[in-house]
Amino acid sequence: MGKVLIECVPNFSEGRDLKVIKEITDAIESVEGVKLLDVDPGQATNRTVVTFVGEPDAVMEAAFRGVKRASELIDMSKHHGAHPRMGATDVLPLIPVEGITLEECAELAKKLGKRIGEELNIPVYNYEAAASTPERKNLAVCRRGEYEALPERLGSAEEGPDFGPREFSESVAKTGATAVGARDFLIAVNFNLNTTSTRRANAIAFDVREKGRPKREGGKPNGKPMKDEHGNTIMLPGTLKGTKAIGWFIDEYGIAQVSMNITDIAKTPLHIAFDEVCRAAQERGIRVTGTEIVGLVPKRTLVAAGKHFLHKQQRSTGIPEDEIIRIAVKSMGLDELAPFKPEEKVIEFMVADKKGAALTELTGRKFAELTASEAPAPGGGSISAYMGALAAALGTMVANLSAHKPGWDERWKEFSDYAEKGQEIMEQLLELVDEDTEAFNRIMAALQMPKSTDEEKEARRQALEAATLYATEVPLRTMKVTLEAFPVIEAMAVKGNPASVSDAGVGALAARAAVLGAQLNVKINAAGLKDRIKAEELIGESEKIATEAMEREHKILDIVNNVISGK
Repeated sequence: MGKVLIECVPNFSEGRDLKVIKEITDAIESVEGVKLLDVDPGQATNRTVVTFVGEPDAVMEAAFRGVKRASELIDMSKHHGAHPRMGATDVLPLIPVEGITLEECAELAKKLGKRIGEELNIPVYNYEAAASTPERKNLAVCRRGEYEALPERLGSAEEGPDFGPREFSESVAKTGATAVGARDFLIAVNFNLNTTSTRRANAIAFDVREKGRPKREGGKPNGKPMKDEHGNTIMLPGTLKGTKAIGWFIDEYGIAQVSMNITDIAKTPLHIAFDEVCRAAQERGIRVTGTEIVGLVPKRTLVAAGKHFLHKQQRSTGIPEDEIIRIAVKSMGLDELAPFKPEEKVIEFMVADKKGAALTELTGRKFAELTASEAPAPGGGSISAYMGALAAALGTMVANLSAHKPGWDERWKEFSDYAEKGQEIMEQLLELVDEDTEAFNRIMAALQMPKSTDEEKEARRQALEAATLYATEVPLRTMKVTLEAFPVIEAMAVKGNPASVSDAGVGALAARAAVLGAQLNVKINAAGLKDRIKAEELIGESEKIATEAMEREHKILDIVNNVISGK
């Protein structure tokens, strides 16, 4: 299963006392599984923006502890700063990074808001995706009048909080109120221009930003801004939804830039913004020479960009993820001003667990040598998963070669789709290589549990049964995933480059071996299950998959041999 990650960016109403800030971030970091990415205090605003990331449960707990510590250390009745604010923890957005939707984050935000309101006695307003009313999607509505307006607002039916107290008590006077919400990732990006003109950079920014530019009399740049019947300036919208942008000159680089915040990356992905700024710049005789990402980005942003540019080149997207990201970096010139290091700019790479090398990170020689050693793992289950990964890899390879075959240009998308599917199957099986070893480790851990008392014996028995079931289910998953590789391999044997048909044949052989090898692991582990009904169910399922795999392999080999013999 893939990792689920969310980001949290709380804003605390203290930007001057570093000791207080450190105590708050210490509370956040006290939760295992949370990684603190950034702490940005502001003197003038008297506000600190903290960024941390982790799996949902860990982030929720860390956020709660941060809010609790802030409520103990910050007295809002004495707070002054340049930034709008209404609470010790002013805003608390949850942001989807990987394996979770914005809607799911919104539900988490509501749950967190309820806990803060009930356990910490702090008024909570849910905003953006977690808002209880359409009006409250706008943070400014939730924070209307700021801290000073809370005594009047809290008791109002329309203006009161979603959770927590509705009276301005002595406790609330100290903590203020908190806005808890969910929003998508905000990307701060600068587009480098081959000009020093701030005016022209601004013109490009106005062309593309959602707000656009004022409509002027006679359509002339020097014309007087036009007003509507209410006296408001009439705006001509730009081309990019969910964006804010201005032009500026950077002394350090000696160039002008279009500086943009993409506030809705679902409506305007980074690569679409890049293409549109390039178009607008070109219309004004200017060229975008590169891109500068400020802060961090989720991996999906760069993967989507890489696939976009590969599509434009009519190249297969069924290639390894790091190659897709490299295409994104080069296509948008992310390394023009400074080296772009994904391990330092991509959130998922920054929080990756670096403890111990995975089996799949070993060289082919080291993997074989470790298998041949006295170490009990990797064993047959991991080897089966790896054979399945190689089978999918061979089908993917034939698809990629076919997509790039001279004379087959019009078929690139057909083969790219097969390659992308094969790549997905391969990645799942590579994860199962290590998961099979983890399954073995769980059994060993259960066997080492104490068994001196009846209670200990029962706990050990239950742990061993659970570990054995897991160790049976993992190779069964290997069988199921490997079975998905056969349609890709067969399609490549039939439709792919004939010069590579033998590779499809080897893929079929490897897939069959992977399925039958994993089946042996299902059987041997199922033999240790006390629940015999469940054991027979798993064995029966494995037998059906094994039969289908052998039939598919036989069919593919017939196709391969016919192609080789010219039939």
